[in-house]
Amino acid sequence: MVDSQYYLPNDIGISALDCTEAFRLLSPREQLYAHYLSRSAWYGGLAVLLQTSPESASIFVLLQRLFRKQPPAQLGNVATAAGLSPEEYQAFLVYAAGLYANMGNYKSFGDTKFIPNLPKENLKALVWQSQAFQDSPSEMEALWDSCSTLLFSLEDKQKQLVLIGELLSNHFLIISNCSLFLTATMFTQFIFLLVDVSNESSLYEVIFSVIALDCAVDGEGETRCGRYNFEDCVFTVSRGDYDHLMKKVSENLEKAKDHAANENQKRMLEGYSRSFTFGSVEAHKEGSRFWIKDKGPIVESYIGFIESYRDPFGSRGEFEGFVAVVNKAMSERFAKLVSSAEVLLPELPWPKDFEKDRFLLPDFTSLDVLTFAGSGIPAGINIPNYDDIRQSEGFKNVSLGNVLAVAYATQKDKLTFLDEDDKDVYIKWKGPSFEVQVGLHELLGHGSGKLFVQDEKGTFNFEQDNVRNPETGEKITTWYKGNETWDSKFSTISCSYEECRAECVGLYLCLNKHVLSIFGHEGQDAEEVVYVNWLNMVRAGLLGLEFYTSESKSWRQAHMQARFVILRVLLEAGEGLVTLKESTGKDGRPDALITLDRSKIHTVGKGAIESFLCKLQVLKSTADVEGGRALYEGYSAVSDGGSHNFLCLRETVLQRKEARKMFVQANTRVKGDSVELVEYEGSAAGLICSFTERFADDAEEVEAHLLELNKRDAPCWF
Repeated sequence: MVDSQYYLPNDIGISALDCTEAFRLLSPREQLYAHYLSRSAWYGGLAVLLQTSPESASIFVLLQRLFRKQPPAQLGNVATAAGLSPEEYQAFLVYAAGLYANMGNYKSFGDTKFIPNLPKENLKALVWQSQAFQDSPSEMEALWDSCSTLLFSLEDKQKQLVLIGELLSNHFLIISNCSLFLTATMFTQFIFLLVDVSNESSLYEVIFSVIALDCAVDGEGETRCGRYNFEDCVFTVSRGDYDHLMKKVSENLEKAKDHAANENQKRMLEGYSRSFTFGSVEAHKEGSRFWIKDKGPIVESYIGFIESYRDPFGSRGEFEGFVAVVNKAMSERFAKLVSSAEVLLPELPWPKDFEKDRFLLPDFTSLDVLTFAGSGIPAGINIPNYDDIRQSEGFKNVSLGNVLAVAYATQKDKLTFLDEDDKDVYIKWKGPSFEVQVGLHELLGHGSGKLFVQDEKGTFNFEQDNVRNPETGEKITTWYKGNETWDSKFSTISCSYEECRAECVGLYLCLNKHVLSIFGHEGQDAEEVVYVNWLNMVRAGLLGLEFYTSESKSWRQAHMQARFVILRVLLEAGEGLVTLKESTGKDGRPDALITLDRSKIHTVGKGAIESFLCKLQVLKSTADVEGGRALYEGYSAVSDGGSHNFLCLRETVLQRKEARKMFVQANTRVKGDSVELVEYEGSAAGLICSFTERFADDAEEVEAHLLELNKRDAPCWF
């Protein structure tokens, strides 16, 4: 029997993202702009297969070849003839849908491997009897042989993507020296691949994910490729990883530029294309600057190697690209929140010296997603992730409205760890409360707080003699120097720590009546929103235990670790604010009940979050890595001691977990002078069809390139 956490259940929720009306309202020019941006994103998203595991790309190609020849309904007849039961064939469809949705065979939310929930020999029988195998038996057999062992393997080091010493299990070789090297040599991080090319582990090759090989980049003066000595290691820097995919990305960006609405969009796309061609992160940052300047576009997008959640050192970015259409009605609420930001920021619990000198009013829009290519789809985004740009030039916030509409809908019988009365309130107010939390989290969470910096010229951005640490009353003694960033300094905890800070800002400011009125909540309704927002957070903290690996004592998901930390803080506050009790369910299995005393949220709860949030910001502002680690890792600890046996509760959570929903996205297709939106049903079969049709025009070329790139990257895995 395979542990259920390693396969996707047959009844997993799968929903179609509805963007029909939003796309219909676009002009023909805007539709063409959105189409080519989407094509660029989808091609780039294939890189995530190569970033996730050594077998993901081969499994993807195997599935594409099976379903291109026979769609799910037709292949179902073959499955029956091959001896598969209906449940086994559905399990295979769900697995295929999961691989497409996560762009790899590891869950994007939690980094746990998933395998097909049917016997290996049964899946092999299906492959052997498929039309794809009948047409190309030797190729299909070779493809099966290349990935079938890892497809089903659950060796300990393959179960999760977790840090073991200085190595990431079943993942690209990563060492802390690489992060330090990139910072010290002024190579901006995010778009590299590290290869160990020696037996002594002291010679490494850093390959940037771009089209061009060894060449100079205009404006840099000389090529950055070459050989570098750093701390007893030798790093050879080269270019050209993912070149085939990045070429298609850039080609479609160039086509999109022909339909851009303004000069900012054109300059933005030029920067992105240049980045993917030469590996210049400066070019991507320049494109991001024009993206920030492009205020209130009808079609919004962003693309690149963006998030570093999966890299334990916060260095290597995973590819991501989205295209979405503005929801004007919902965006009006967020615009009001933006206009109130300068009034709300002083409400945060840290001295004004720890806040940015000037809050740059960002765009904050609600979007209906047309395309989101990558390993998963979030509810909201605050980008770009470049600290220097965010601190001095600005950022944008987006809330993904059609994702929120379907992602967090919950059935009462599937709600765990709440009493019956709380379940009714939770279901009614979860959507409205989460909308408030996302808005505050993205705008005033990620958008707030100052980093104390001493630049290369020795100039400080704060008054050394006057600024005091509010926790100690003493002068500031630590800060960021030169090319140091938040990610490079706090490395392994940076992502989760920042998500925790943003979540705390959301909890803290949702108590503000003005904030609630912006979202249309007054009186008792406002109190219900506050209650459910806090209740959802403490429940999420308990659910977060699913994403903790006890064997390695590590967390696999930044947001869920953050929510567990907040649960610990609120439990520690005492006075009956939060209670968490183990119990036995009606089914006789271990269960738990978490409750929140709503009468103490504005007193005990607010005080606890206020104190903790101030600590988080002060440690971040002052680059106090030692203090930050001690605080955050202390609250992140999961043990069987103390007042709550969290290790035991983890087993309960695993037994009662609900699989995360998957989304089916539409395709766009140019027909003459217009663009057609092609939609699919919200099912495993619909999700599969969306992917087989997504690359229909150049399927064989794309698949051949993926296999070539996968072979080229083979030395990167261990």
